[in-house]
Amino acid sequence: MYEGPVQDLIDELGQLPGIGPKSAQRIAFHILSADTADVQRLVDALQLVKQTVKFCEVCFNIAEEARCRVCRDARRDPTAICVVEEPKDVVAIERTREFRGTYHVLGGAISPIDGVGPGDLTVRELCQRLADGTVQEVILATDPNLEGEATATYLSRLLVPMGVKVSRLASGLPVGGDLEYADEVTLGRAFEGRRYVEA
Repeated sequence: MYEGPVQDLIDELGQLPGIGPKSAQRIAFHILSADTADVQRLVDALQLVKQTVKFCEVCFNIAEEARCRVCRDARRDPTAICVVEEPKDVVAIERTREFRGTYHVLGGAISPIDGVGPGDLTVRELCQRLADGTVQEVILATDPNLEGEATATYLSRLLVPMGVKVSRLASGLPVGGDLEYADEVTLGRAFEGRRYVEA
């Protein structure tokens, strides 16, 4: 334990995701030894992001205006929506340059252990986006873990009766991976998603 403000800083840094007690302590002491101008730039960046960045009124991606960059782009295909858990997932998919539709950010995944249910996500807003019949396909791109699978299953059961085509991202073996290190679920998915070789 350290004196007042130093311990307060360590405690606050420790609240950040992925930052344990030792990392919080290292960051706190780095801030203490950093130049005042560097620390002020960090403070300014934190304040600016809280003041100017919000969530898109359509898809719930991060945005500086009422609508995000993707929702403002008239060249995007409005008939396809890719459903992701977090805004960082939008960035990952955009880097592939494979998807030209729009997105819907759920704001997390269903996790009863953490007390997160469908009502805590933007599921209702997703259903509202499908009401006018413009959207023909919903691509479920939730994480391939227990929570992501539960969320995808829930959404599939909810959306299929609405008459929209629902697909799930393929999952399986990573390029450069070894079979011996793959878990059973990953290997099973790889077999399910196998493609036939054309002669």
